[in-house]
Amino acid sequence: MSVEDVSGQALAAVPAAAGGPEVVEVRRGAFGVTGSGDTSGFGGLTGLTQIPGGSPRPYGGWHDAVVDFLAEDLLGAGLAEAVEKVVVDRGELTLFVRRGDLPAVARFLRDDQDLRFELSLGVSGVHYPADAGRELHAVYHLMSVTHGRRIIRLEVAAPEADPHIPSLVEIYPTQDWHERETYDMFGIVFDNHPDLTRILMPTDWVGHPQRKDYPLGGVDVQFKGASTPPADQRRSYS
Repeated sequence: MSVEDVSGQALAAVPAAAGGPEVVEVRRGAFGVTGSGDTSGFGGLTGLTQIPGGSPRPYGGWHDAVVDFLAEDLLGAGLAEAVEKVVVDRGELTLFVRRGDLPAVARFLRDDQDLRFELSLGVSGVHYPADAGRELHAVYHLMSVTHGRRIIRLEVAAPEADPHIPSLVEIYPTQDWHERETYDMFGIVFDNHPDLTRILMPTDWVGHPQRKDYPLGGVDVQFKGASTPPADQRRSYS
């Protein structure tokens, strides 16, 4: 089926543009340390944590065709709401997916002859403490070797109180160690993973070191009898 044939029916399964970016947090200082003085010298810095809104059509290039072919598959499977929004930012395509529908979306992207994103490049974790109910994000990177090395992202969110996201190891076996690392560093639990254990930290380690609320420099470092205190206990510049 051509893109022209698909697009009319597929548009119903593609969320409308959601407008500008959503500001989820205003950051102050270099590391967000509070209550112990400014240890960086950059306490006056202010930054925004933003999550982009949906992008308007046309997305440009091959992005429209990919979205339309995927939307056709999702409509046929009764999963018209699986994609929450489509974002094209800096020429890169990201699909925000409902976590329960992640395996179905990934399987369509891998198997559809018009999509063929057969190579998974890994998964990364992101922690947005201020994004209430969606604090933990998993970001998958997929490549289509068949169709000229196209690359897209799938982004899925889960709350800290229920940090479960379906594993993609069954669909992309190379995700095995990547999902373990994301679990280790961020505490995202990938359901149905064959061996979801720590891969970088000791098995009895408490906490997940790349979360934003993890204690900053919480372990003293020893240097030949001298001790370097944690970063938030060093000299204050305020």
